[in-house]
Amino acid sequence: MAKLQLTLNGQAVGPVEVPADLPMIDYLHEYQNLTGSRLGCGQGICHACVVIVDNPDGTSEEVRTCITGANWFDGKKVRTIEGHAKRDADGKVNELNPIQQKFVERFAFQCSYCAPGFVNAATVLVEKAQRKPLKKSELESEIEASLGHHICRCTGYVRYYEATREVLGDLGLVKEG
Repeated sequence: MAKLQLTLNGQAVGPVEVPADLPMIDYLHEYQNLTGSRLGCGQGICHACVVIVDNPDGTSEEVRTCITGANWFDGKKVRTIEGHAKRDADGKVNELNPIQQKFVERFAFQCSYCAPGFVNAATVLVEKAQRKPLKKSELESEIEASLGHHICRCTGYVRYYEATREVLGDLGLVKEG
């Protein structure tokens, strides 16, 4: 057993004792009832299970939860797919984040099993662009680098990419060059 303490979707959690070999996805599902991150391949290949880790330097990154132990997240700030939307006092979703909203508007998913991973990846890209706008000439390669390692069994890639491109443009995060 090991102690785990973290910030999860803006809320302090723990310390709580968890098995030393517990994968983070199991912690999220079984201990926190946060089931939005999906267990796809279980080998870190499909990226359906990713969460966002907010680093102390202000950057954010995707981390695969199926191959990363819960204890690795000790002391970290973690966002799951459930942490993106704004909620009212009763916990009901009243506003999606820009990526979620654009994915819905553009029907960027089919079965949606992979959607949480794509939302997290696109969110990390948007946050990167908010720190330093992307050059128009590098936009496609930046989107590919961010989303290209996610696997969609329904072949929904085109709409995910289009929606991400559109959000970056709508937010003014793409500059000439």
